Amino acid sequence: MPTRVSQHASARAVVDGFGAMVSLPGMTTPFSIRETGAPRLLILGGTAEARELAAALAARRGFDVSLSLAGRTRNPLPSPAPTRSGGFGGAAGLAAHLKAERIDALVDATHPFAAIISRNAAQAAQSAGVPLLALLRPQWQCEPGDLWTQAATLPEAVEKLGPAPRRVLVALGRNEVRALEAAPQHHYLVRSIDPVEPPLDVPQASYIEARGPFAEEDERALLAAHRIDAILSKNSGGAATYGKITAARVLGIEVVMVARPVRPEVETVASVGEVLDWLETLRPAL
Repeated sequence: MPTRVSQHASARAVVDGFGAMVSLPGMTTPFSIRETGAPRLLILGGTAEARELAAALAARRGFDVSLSLAGRTRNPLPSPAPTRSGGFGGAAGLAAHLKAERIDALVDATHPFAAIISRNAAQAAQSAGVPLLALLRPQWQCEPGDLWTQAATLPEAVEKLGPAPRRVLVALGRNEVRALEAAPQHHYLVRSIDPVEPPLDVPQASYIEARGPFAEEDERALLAAHRIDAILSKNSGGAATYGKITAARVLGIEVVMVARPVRPEVETVASVGEVLDWLETLRPAL
């Protein structure tokens, strides 16, 4: 039977002191409250970098910023920008939105594994004639002492856990964990922001609902308490969830690492500061 264990409380908010409005899935926040006369920027978000960028732009003003989330997380963290939640209907739908909302610039700050959204963004920006910049955090690198097994895809990663039963910490999104059912011999400890519903169809699975950042010390304690001997992770990059990687290094635990998917070839930067610089160079043309 599946069991649930708690780690630490996650932040849950839809509207907060910033005054950010998060619409229901598929609905668009009314943008009439946005600055008028300023260049309009749409951020495709769902990452810490997207929130940091929205906050930086809110502090300096000068751009009319809106944020779009895919809607996969039930209770997204608050943002200082008007926010919509839900898909656009593919590249064509996003292109139509860019035109209808008179968007002047588009920043793709989605998750490194949101390849479909990034492809749609590239196609939509080209179709609508809107400048596009991708904000992509650097991926993790295998360091001395790491015991990484690389996998090109999630099914391949599950296969590389091997035939013998193992105790596996799973660091995937709740919409990705069904791949684990192909290897029911393992005991899975699944950590996700939202609950996995329905539970996995495997004999042994436990669940943690928690949102990072996760400190290395806490990760070491978690791995030891659950006698974890393998970690299944995507190479998401960033500091918030890197604690499990350093903890695995210290404890000598294997990490089966899923490589990032191929993304479209668009202009790409790795920091919020670089996005701000790009917007300043773009401003005279907007």
